Amino acid sequence: MALLDDVIDASGGLARWNSLNRFTLHLSVGGTLFSSAGHAREFKDVTAEGSTRTQSVRFTGITGGEHSGSFQPDAITIESLDGAVLRTWRNPRLAFPEASSPALADELHLIFFCGVAIWNYLTIPFLLAHPDVVVEELAPWHEGTETWRRLRAQFPAHLITLAPEQIFYFDENALQRRTDHDLFGMKVTHYSWAHDSFGGIVVPTLRRVQTLQPDGAVIAKPVLMDVEIFDAVLE
Repeated sequence: MALLDDVIDASGGLARWNSLNRFTLHLSVGGTLFSSAGHAREFKDVTAEGSTRTQSVRFTGITGGEHSGSFQPDAITIESLDGAVLRTWRNPRLAFPEASSPALADELHLIFFCGVAIWNYLTIPFLLAHPDVVVEELAPWHEGTETWRRLRAQFPAHLITLAPEQIFYFDENALQRRTDHDLFGMKVTHYSWAHDSFGGIVVPTLRRVQTLQPDGAVIAKPVLMDVEIFDAVLE
């Protein structure tokens, strides 16, 4: 597909991506999804290490530097700094919250959500070339004075994502700028910008998640999630 080829080339190329195995990110994550659940500073100034080939992310420095958290599709764990497992959640899933509690109230749910989000953020657009991901190009979208091209992607069940169907927007340089999907019963959009190159791979270092109205208009506040990547190593 021409658009997907352009997007992958703009982000560093499939050959370079396939030569990589691991990533290390220094980042902060916040927003009302976190503060409303009592985790306003849980993921501030943390390190995320993981695999580019399999869904695996380990966070160090969470809960004020006291704990580590590990995401894999079949298990979430919280560990002490010396490696002792404190809590485990087997076969996790992204669930709708009960009416009386925030979506990410449990720290295990928080680690699962961040693990899924960060791994997918880093691996897109290369993940869209996975043979089990169904991709189609949609009509262009006018964002302010710019025209962005779009892809709809349907993800298979064995790839853990925030939503099985997502729409990705790319600017005139074929860089990802927006993503729309369902989340916790809401329509949301992720804006991404401030792209930088790390190890030959172009990554958006800033991302903001906001709610969408039924007509597609963006609700400016509250900001559900903010992600800032300070540094990245891909090898």
